[in-house]
Amino acid sequence: MSKKTTSDKKPERYKMHVKKGDTVQVITGSDKGKVGEILRVLPKASKVVVKDVNVRTKHVKPRQEGESGRITTFEAPIHSSNVMLYSTKENVASRVSYTFTEDGRKVRMLKKTGEIID
Repeated sequence: MSKKTTSDKKPERYKMHVKKGDTVQVITGSDKGKVGEILRVLPKASKVVVKDVNVRTKHVKPRQEGESGRITTFEAPIHSSNVMLYSTKENVASRVSYTFTEDGRKVRMLKKTGEIID
């Protein structure tokens, strides 16, 4: 029998390279190449919801008398490793580096363009 150590424990939240409101490009999967804005971030699952990416349909049954059923569409979450920050000025996706400004703030910077995001 093996004892569980503290290193076996899953982290509560994952550190993510993207935030809500960022413009990202999908780099893998069926929606590869699509560009959209992040609507929601799910740090516990390390997933993000991107506008108009991974769109699913759901058939909703009528709940009340006289109400008709309907089909709704929604964006399902995708893993954060499948998206890359996107520069709208240069129209290019890039990895992220972290640098400090003159006043000492830690900011995110695109490696390809040198553009500061925060």
